[in-house]
Amino acid sequence: MPYSKIAGLGYYVPETVVTNQDLEKIMDTSDAWIQERTGIRERRFFTYGTDSIASMAAHASRQAIERAGLQPGDIDFIILATITSDYYFPGDGVLLQRELGLETIGALDVKNQCSGFIYALSVGDQFVRSGMYKNILVVGAEIQSTFLDKSTEGRNVAVIFGDGAGAVVLQATDSEDHRILSTHLHADGRYAEDLYVKGPGGSRPDRWFAPDMLENGDMEVKMNGSAVFKHAIQRFPEVIQEALDANGYTTSDISLLVPHQANLRISEYVRQKMGLSEDKVVNNIQHYGNTTAASIPIALTEAWEAGRVQPGDLICLAAFGSGFTWASALIRW
Repeated sequence: MPYSKIAGLGYYVPETVVTNQDLEKIMDTSDAWIQERTGIRERRFFTYGTDSIASMAAHASRQAIERAGLQPGDIDFIILATITSDYYFPGDGVLLQRELGLETIGALDVKNQCSGFIYALSVGDQFVRSGMYKNILVVGAEIQSTFLDKSTEGRNVAVIFGDGAGAVVLQATDSEDHRILSTHLHADGRYAEDLYVKGPGGSRPDRWFAPDMLENGDMEVKMNGSAVFKHAIQRFPEVIQEALDANGYTTSDISLLVPHQANLRISEYVRQKMGLSEDKVVNNIQHYGNTTAASIPIALTEAWEAGRVQPGDLICLAAFGSGFTWASALIRW
């Protein structure tokens, strides 16, 4: 039975940089207020007519495929994680397939919010281990700037999120020295409404979309910030420790932790809780905000480009988000 390894990485962020000072002009907020609560200084917003989920995913994917030493035609399956697909349906997996000029290969969409990329990575890992596929494209991509309420009323959410895409190529390998060691997935639907968008949806008395959804605020992001923070700082360390325990490692064995970029305060709490030095944790939320399913592959790619990921390193990915969902992956690079 083969293992799977990450053979190539890539990412794409839109050209438009939106700073905290830019947000000060359209809502009652301040750079100091945003940085104190989130750590974010700027984020990227997509350009209409230039960027889409499919096009951003394709940019990141082509880079990952090239770095894996492959051609697009070598990819035999696509898994794309997003909560902001270009269409309500079909999902963006098939749109990415079309962008890459691939024909008839399977394309799976994953909707697990901030944990989406690790969920997708886990699915890809199992497909490779089963022998079903040899080269799988795993992508996280989001355009969130269009569903943000960029007013003073919506500022608690609007200042957090950004747009972008990241991708990896999973490849079959017989090597035990360079592979995904394990993945760990969890969810607790009791807290689904602590971070959610209610509409549109199928379980409605009339049509799945109605004008009063806008008036009632059903299409705005609702977030119970204190509940999210409370659960995140519990679940992050738990799922990291779970991955270490499953493989016989301790925190001191971690070469690099790549957490979902939810909030710099959360990442810093987790770092201190796990007893990790600053150089062992990747944080780029300062520049991109929370890019949901795209955040981990973007951060991992940047870390790799900066030389922070070396052969033999023990890399841990961890995420927590809406659902609530949380997940981890332990990788021997």
